[in-house]
Amino acid sequence: QLQLVESGGGLVQPGGSLTLSCAGSGATLDGYAVGWFRQAPGKKREGVSCVSNDGKTFVANSVKGRFTISRDNAKNTIYLKIDNLQPEDTGVYYCAAQDSRVVLSFRICVADVIEYPDWGQGTQVTVSS
Repeated sequence: QLQLVESGGGLVQPGGSLTLSCAGSGATLDGYAVGWFRQAPGKKREGVSCVSNDGKTFVANSVKGRFTISRDNAKNTIYLKIDNLQPEDTGVYYCAAQDSRVVLSFRICVADVIEYPDWGQGTQVTVSS
């Protein structure tokens, strides 16, 4: 029933910023943990940020300080703001959701969310001069 659609990617120069959106439909996201993942060619999909059902936010150490996750329950949307984009940020960004207990760490949040069974097509982020 729940569907997630990612948007907001594009081609950006190093140092630029993007805000990605993850729009839910078919169900409210209020009770879900939601995570953002990215995958570059030749690499495994990796979690980069996660927000719990009660609004706690987590980011991977590798992107801490540049990535900010937030949720707007009224819009049923989760955002990922990326600042100071670097070439290594290039990849396809996906969101996923899971009915969740309270989570207290990035690793636990990602572990719950990664079980999402209906991954979408993601949104492409390309960072290049």
